[in-house]
Amino acid sequence: MRRLSIIVVLFLAVTTVFASVDTGSALKIEPEMEHRYASNIATRFLTNWHYKRTRLDDELSSEIFDSYLELLDPNKIYFLAGDVEMFERYRNGLDDALRHSDLLPAYEIFNVYVERVQQRVNYARNRAKQPFDFTVDEFYQYDREDENWAGSTAELDELWRKRVKNDYLRLVLTDKEDEAIVETLTERYDNLERRINELNTEDVFQFFMNAFAQSIEPHTAYLSARTSENFEISMKLSLEGIGALLGRENEYTLISRVVPGGPADQDGRLKAGDRITGVGQGNDGKMVDVIGWRVDDVVDLIRGPKDTVVRLEVLPEDASVSGPTSTIDIVRNEVKLEEQAAQHKIIEVPVEGSEDEVIKIGIIDLPVFYLDFKGRAENKPDYRSSTRDVRRLIGELEEQGVTGIVVDLRNNGGGSLLEATTLTGLFIDKGPVVQVRNSSGRISLEEDVEPGMAWTGPLAVLVNRYSASASEIFAAAIQDYGRGVVIGEPTFGKGTVQSLLDLDDYAPSDKPGMGQLKITMAQFFRVNGGSTQTKGVEPDIRFPSFGDPQEYGERSMDNALPWSSIDPARYDTSGDLGQVVAVADSRYQGRIIGDREFGWLQSDIDVYNERSNETRISLLESVGREKMKEDEAKKAERKALQEAGKPLLEEGVVADINPEMGEYPDMAEDSEDSEEADDDEEADDGPDLLLRESARIVADMIELESDLELLQRQFTQLPEDKPEDHKIN
Repeated sequence: MRRLSIIVVLFLAVTTVFASVDTGSALKIEPEMEHRYASNIATRFLTNWHYKRTRLDDELSSEIFDSYLELLDPNKIYFLAGDVEMFERYRNGLDDALRHSDLLPAYEIFNVYVERVQQRVNYARNRAKQPFDFTVDEFYQYDREDENWAGSTAELDELWRKRVKNDYLRLVLTDKEDEAIVETLTERYDNLERRINELNTEDVFQFFMNAFAQSIEPHTAYLSARTSENFEISMKLSLEGIGALLGRENEYTLISRVVPGGPADQDGRLKAGDRITGVGQGNDGKMVDVIGWRVDDVVDLIRGPKDTVVRLEVLPEDASVSGPTSTIDIVRNEVKLEEQAAQHKIIEVPVEGSEDEVIKIGIIDLPVFYLDFKGRAENKPDYRSSTRDVRRLIGELEEQGVTGIVVDLRNNGGGSLLEATTLTGLFIDKGPVVQVRNSSGRISLEEDVEPGMAWTGPLAVLVNRYSASASEIFAAAIQDYGRGVVIGEPTFGKGTVQSLLDLDDYAPSDKPGMGQLKITMAQFFRVNGGSTQTKGVEPDIRFPSFGDPQEYGERSMDNALPWSSIDPARYDTSGDLGQVVAVADSRYQGRIIGDREFGWLQSDIDVYNERSNETRISLLESVGREKMKEDEAKKAERKALQEAGKPLLEEGVVADINPEMGEYPDMAEDSEDSEEADDDEEADDGPDLLLRESARIVADMIELESDLELLQRQFTQLPEDKPEDHKIN
């Protein structure tokens, strides 16, 4: 199911909407004058400055209308079909309303939504106190995105009866007593009502403007004054918390990403895609159920003073909604910038047929492309940058005798474009790295102008579905130049550039607090002319991955810019790795057939893929308990297998090296999955299987290139060694 979340930092909240009103005497929410000013300015920017040519017409109005209803009620569990039919009169008129800064249609729709939410809260609260029969064979359809709107209140009541029954059953499966279950659910629905009562006109305006912005392109967004302030905090990473990026998926708060170097990243248990179902304070504070909460309310619970504990009840990404949750306790702290810098270690790969000989592969872990812009501008000799750090790490790896390098960009969401260019320059002689086309069609080149390479040996770039933006620029350039092999999953596919505009700069001086507009202004293109947009970077050697690549990343987003191409730049390739890559891929495919951990990975993928198409869940207690029993048995079996024999650890890991760090501003958008394993972690959360296999692939390439060089040398030397054999009489 498509995720309708506006990604937000743990220190940022772009709302999911709940608003408040008493059904007896409805307090209608209305727009304020400053919202009319802000909408006027934002509309002019969105229709004139956006990279995508945009016409404010009936077609766009219809898209805004659908987007607004979908963002308000994505699962079609509040509005009635009659409501939507009544709203249809606005379908082709929102363009005219925006032209005249008329926000009343958006607020009228929202006020009806408020009433419907309140009605559902009242129903759910009352129904939770009545008994359920969990021996009745029926299903709750939790994904209703493609369903029709309910035609009557009775139809909605039946839908919500099953929803509340499912909520109840999930707690029954944790062996809670009935009284405690009713208390938990009542509190859940009370919290929903409380959040309804806290809604204000700014929330409604922000939500409608985001429906407008995302009808144009998914990375374009309106940030209210409050959200803008939180965004500033997030970019400075100065707020004390756990360091995670939050979004929304249906009624769940979603972990979109984990900020590198933050407490969650160091703990290692919280993963992108996990869903938060509860938040508790301290080691024994009450666990507050947060299903259905606004993201900013969840953020407020997770924030807290440094060195205090927050407990998260988490439903893992690969678990169904009926799956068991786990509790993760994390000590809040400031994100330590030095722990976001490039780090390295060595993996020793045994040479086949030799007891003692190994091939040393250097691993460079780069969580983000960072740069101290101020230090660079001031010509400070010791300013920090990812390129400078990686250059130094390459030198240290060479001193330790490595013969191949893997640059690990998994979960690296980007950062400085300049750094993506200069880092590429460490591995190519010189030349263009990326082409940038702006909204007027002008194309500019970002080039490496410094001759020479810091590393000339075998190279691989490890990526996954969360490698985006600057990561894709680097990986694409390495691939296009034939300089190294790209390994992993197809990348995210974000090939666009955004600028942040402060609307206060364009508003009357007596109207502060207009908020900000994040707007797409340009697009990246590879040196071969193709874009990274939507397609991302396709790996040369592909690892198994969960789900269909078309269902994640840019390619899954509504209104994403399409893939396109321009003329290639002029550049000289380093060579053709096709033959070596083909043989290395064949060796890898043969190696994983008998690998136990790859077998576990493929088994998990098969289960995930099977469940990913499900839209409903059984309300039989017996079925729920059987699934839990199967999952627990699988975990126990794997743990027993690892404890019975020596686990498949990374061979010969020499060290994880944390260089001495200075200060630089954070450019982080993503993070590397932590490899640290807790004693209670699942067996497959231990060794980094994919990193280890990447090192083996590079080792294969080293052996293959050595064999090819030997053959070529023998062939070219043959006439000189035996000239008499080639005489012509």
